[in-house]
Amino acid sequence: MNGPLRNGPLRRTVAAVAMVLCAAALPAATSATAAPAPTPADARAQWIDRDTVIWKGAERTAAQLEFGTHGKRIRLTPGTLSPSERLAHPHLTGYPAFTVDPRDRGLARTALRDKLLATQRRADGQRALTGVQIPGVLDDLYGARARHAALGPVFHHGRPTLSVWAPTARTVALELDGRTVPMRREDATGIWRVQGTRDWAGKPYRYLVTVWVPTVGKTVTNKVTDPYSTALTAGSARSLVTDLDDPELAPAGWSQLTKPAAVPLRRARIQELQIRDFSVEDRTSRHPGQYLALTDRRSDGMRHLASLARSGTSYVHLLPAFDFATTPERRADQERPGCDLASYAPDSDSQQDCVGKSAAHDAYNWGYDPLHYTVPEGAYASDPEGPARTVEFRRMVQGLNGAGLRTVMDVVYNHTAASGQDPHSVLDRIVPGYYQRLLDDGSVATSTCCSGTAPEHTMMGKLVVDSVVTWAKEYKVDGFRFDLMGHHPKANILAVRKALDALTPRKDGVDGKSIVLYGEGWDFGEAANDARFVQATQKNMAGTGIATFSDRARDAVRGGSPFDGDPGIQGFASGLYTDPNSSTGNGSRAEQRARLLHYQDLIKVGLTGNLADYTFTDTTGRRVKGSQLDYNGAPAGYAAAPGDALAYADAHDNETLYDALAYKLPQRTGAADRSRMQVLALATAALSQGPALSQAGSDLLRSKSLDRNSFDSGDWFNALHWNCADGNGFGRGLPPAADNKDKWPYAKPLLADPALRPGCAAISDTSAAYRDLLRIHATEPAFGLATAAAVQKALSFPLSGKAETPGVLTMRLGNLVVVLNATPHRQDQTVRDLAGERYALHPVQAHGADRTTATASYARPSGTFSVPARTVAVYRRG
Repeated sequence: MNGPLRNGPLRRTVAAVAMVLCAAALPAATSATAAPAPTPADARAQWIDRDTVIWKGAERTAAQLEFGTHGKRIRLTPGTLSPSERLAHPHLTGYPAFTVDPRDRGLARTALRDKLLATQRRADGQRALTGVQIPGVLDDLYGARARHAALGPVFHHGRPTLSVWAPTARTVALELDGRTVPMRREDATGIWRVQGTRDWAGKPYRYLVTVWVPTVGKTVTNKVTDPYSTALTAGSARSLVTDLDDPELAPAGWSQLTKPAAVPLRRARIQELQIRDFSVEDRTSRHPGQYLALTDRRSDGMRHLASLARSGTSYVHLLPAFDFATTPERRADQERPGCDLASYAPDSDSQQDCVGKSAAHDAYNWGYDPLHYTVPEGAYASDPEGPARTVEFRRMVQGLNGAGLRTVMDVVYNHTAASGQDPHSVLDRIVPGYYQRLLDDGSVATSTCCSGTAPEHTMMGKLVVDSVVTWAKEYKVDGFRFDLMGHHPKANILAVRKALDALTPRKDGVDGKSIVLYGEGWDFGEAANDARFVQATQKNMAGTGIATFSDRARDAVRGGSPFDGDPGIQGFASGLYTDPNSSTGNGSRAEQRARLLHYQDLIKVGLTGNLADYTFTDTTGRRVKGSQLDYNGAPAGYAAAPGDALAYADAHDNETLYDALAYKLPQRTGAADRSRMQVLALATAALSQGPALSQAGSDLLRSKSLDRNSFDSGDWFNALHWNCADGNGFGRGLPPAADNKDKWPYAKPLLADPALRPGCAAISDTSAAYRDLLRIHATEPAFGLATAAAVQKALSFPLSGKAETPGVLTMRLGNLVVVLNATPHRQDQTVRDLAGERYALHPVQAHGADRTTATASYARPSGTFSVPARTVAVYRRG
């Protein structure tokens, strides 16, 4: 998912609607005991704690809550919100409030387990009624005690206890291996428990939850898997009674696993990788498309990752690898395109048409449709049945660690694959109306693309923390990237940080303080502007040590936004003003020049780590702070320290960097120059303060044939090609129509042009030059400054101001000078204050693979740095 729109809300790739997967790919709702769910029941009343009900649209006269089949009632009198209630529910301030009659408070626990309505006799004599939202009162009555309980399967001396939180259920039973076992309710917590015997281990189970479901207007018995599952059968049909501490699930060497040295987040260089993309077309891999492919040390893919690790890449960020809903896990159930895709023309629409026919049932999906948050996805295992996925996920972590890389998981707690009575709804079928975030009318919020969750509720927040801790302890994951983190309360993400910090090698086998956290801090939807709670957004997370993706420099480097109707709008690394294309969207020459210079200021702020208080002279000659520079109406700088903002030029969302440049660079641009612009664009992140991320394959000019939203585009458009003889993925046909057809007129002539399909020379040169940048970053301490004050002291832009050269950016950093020349001509940059100082091209580049960069020179008498066209050059004083 992506950054804010120019007008402020969300600038979202339909990649998040990749999460169309949440809607399009799922079957219609069904239930063994209830009819398909209708439109969500109107529920404009909200019972926020045991004493207070808010009712949007009610009159400020007496009302009541009616429950059960015989009209039992809880009396309500007009009241007001207390200061603490207003703080907890800011979006409800101003709506009519009612106080529960003290005589009826004891009825709450009973009422919540039955049909519940708010009713009122209006002044005109009409009777008003509405459903009631109950998360607040459930938290008040049960949350404080339940939040500390262990849920799911817990083993003690080999005997399992199974526990599920279901406070509104009338009964809960355990369906274990085909038989039914009663469970006991703990009234203080709303938790149902049953203790088993040793022979329960490994057996399949579900919960039988009998509960009132407002969306269908009846009591149903749902057969539901465990939200705290630790293992699953194939297809996620049953949970398995599994102890993750069972020695049988530990691969050889697991308890003695030696990890690469921890890298602080501010120095992290991250490769973002999708597990299936990595190996499915790697002919040298023994386990294509599986976890175990990341243990194949001699495969082309693992050799490449190892070379990146040796150069300075520290983490591999895995796209969702938890259990998700839209991919058949058994290979026999996975469809394949029924065409000879390679036989079609490079600009044909036949490939996407054929791929689309099997997309709903093929083996591919990004996986942003969570089903069980804390179990590895079965489609990546050699056998999805049983615990193989657990063992193989652990072996994958071992394989990455052995290659010198730590592991980050992409986690998606902000929404579920489905809600209500849908068979892919787990949480909502156990406690209806609690885990999902509801709007004022009672409908489920879907601004995240799917059925949104409510981590602001105690037990959903607990699930987030418990799940992350399990991945850290039981799978030795080294970091977490939170999808749409801005939809979480800041307090929830800080609770994750606190729980991880408490993990120690002696007690837990892992050093929790070394685990890195970052996420998407976009501000949009029903939670926007802290409407419901203080969000985990870019500005709010500053100073926490938890990073947020920064879209500022990304857009400046590429040009325009990922959602422009005309993809040819240029930026710093795509030729704006200095090598214009034919797009009228770029404006006049004067407009191009002004925009390019503003982009250069945005990139400068990005190079500082997006610091809010960093002060410099901008290209208009003003002395400004990073926070005073405009980014589409928002402050460009928002970070309090290096490590608060994560730099990137491309990620899985939107077009790959190569594809974006294919749209934006003049079509006549040759392969060698495209390679050089790719490296220059990557350098704006690789040489920044703070963490930086690159999509796997970007150093190999990776293309998805111009697909801007490849979440369900299959292997044909997504697979990585480690062998340059296989190309880079460009020219594999027009990208899928659903998200790209409006761009086909721009795409077709590009895909048909053989000059845009790079050969081995351009691909290998790009990768070698990028690895040189990583080596420089890894070996120069100045790129890892710890504080904003240190950055202010050590980093400057000596040629910034009204006379700055359009298309050239010069940065001084300690004993280094970095020049990014995005123009098609050699450029001289004279820094008079450095005249007489001894500088030379950094040894890594002077003796590196790029012999053009090696021609960069320095004239000591004048302090002039001479840099070849389309080149990033790093000089060192010595």
